[in-house]
Amino acid sequence: MNAPRLGALAAFVLSVPALVYAAGCVTSVGSPVMLKSDPADPDVIVWDTRERLVAYVEGHWNSSREVMAHTLLAGPGTHARVIACYQGIAHLKVGGAERDAVGVMLTSGPFRGHSGWVISSDVHPTLLRSAGTPRI
Repeated sequence: MNAPRLGALAAFVLSVPALVYAAGCVTSVGSPVMLKSDPADPDVIVWDTRERLVAYVEGHWNSSREVMAHTLLAGPGTHARVIACYQGIAHLKVGGAERDAVGVMLTSGPFRGHSGWVISSDVHPTLLRSAGTPRI
């Protein structure tokens, strides 16, 4: 891993006040996952902070420009590794169902090496190859 990626990962991890990994999270830290949203719009919004992800899920955002300034759009099938998970901290605006906030490091696609936050419903487990790297 090169120095800029390692520095970005360290900054991301250090930005989390108390790395709390709830036992009930949809996935565990270190797990390889594939990102995909619902069939009508399968791209996944990857947020720069957990707080912005939660606010967006709960329906609190000012403009599309604000969303675009703080997100990456990962295509369906993008692979990632889970680096943090906070159980049930995001409450959907419609229906109020709880979702986990999942910190990920993208491991494929044009944003490979970037980290961010996604909602647990966009996270799907994947299988590992024997070498320990995600299948692409």
